[in-house]
Amino acid sequence: MTTTDTPRRIDADPGRPVSKKRSRGASSGGLRRAVPATTLLWILACLYGLPVLWFILSSFKPAGDLFSYPLTMVPHHPTLSGYLTAWRSANFSQYFINTTLVCVITTILTVGASCCTGYALAKYDNKWLKAFFICILATTMLPGEVMLAPEFLVVRNLGLYNSFAGVILPAVLTATGCFMFRQFFLTVPDELVEAARIDGARELSIFLRIMVPLSRPIMLTLAILSFQWRWNDYIWPLLMLNDPDKFTVQIGIQSIVGAQNINWSVLLGASVISMIPLIVIFLVFQRYVMGADINAGLKD
Repeated sequence: MTTTDTPRRIDADPGRPVSKKRSRGASSGGLRRAVPATTLLWILACLYGLPVLWFILSSFKPAGDLFSYPLTMVPHHPTLSGYLTAWRSANFSQYFINTTLVCVITTILTVGASCCTGYALAKYDNKWLKAFFICILATTMLPGEVMLAPEFLVVRNLGLYNSFAGVILPAVLTATGCFMFRQFFLTVPDELVEAARIDGARELSIFLRIMVPLSRPIMLTLAILSFQWRWNDYIWPLLMLNDPDKFTVQIGIQSIVGAQNINWSVLLGASVISMIPLIVIFLVFQRYVMGADINAGLKD
């Protein structure tokens, strides 16, 4: 029995380049599909950025030009008087120190507590832990205003009223942080933990040397969010603090608003000043928020 091989088609001209019509067609088709989505994203970005740009440019206008008709976006006579007056009229340097202290301590405690809680909820099978997780998620169903009164009573009874500790402690454990870490640790293969246990690693060592480095993107993401939440927090510090030397930035901005009238130029300048740390934090740490290779420690 003979086997006849199917002859392969050989190009008559070996030096002739291979046609790229198919690859070009595929790339052009992908480009056509990407153009509408990209255009839509640019439109949404412009719609979102236009009010922010108007807000920032208005902070450079004199008070008399803010409501002049016709309205203009670009200031005709830009000035920094709003910024200078805002910085001099309020004790902004002390406000920045107070807010930075509260934000940094709260962020560190929030990330640490959420990481430990999320790891326990994801990697330990216990019915009480599941009930605890349900209780944590249940707190997201309640408006923050509903919990202000009981939180205030608890903090006051603990003797933490008018102190930074009273501002920090109620904000340490967040349902968002616990949920983020739990969902991330669920994606980490259990074989990685079992392999470490077989090698003789203890639970604390597994958590600190394996899980914590893997969760660095989630830690940085939650750190940015927590810092932003605490920096923009207004209601709770307003209820908890009555000493002007302990006021945060947001309360300091509110103190600029007069009882009879509002100097909008000064208020806009103070608001832009309060935005600068958040922008710097995001620009510095955004490149670190990336996916982690959770399978790097496993063999094929």
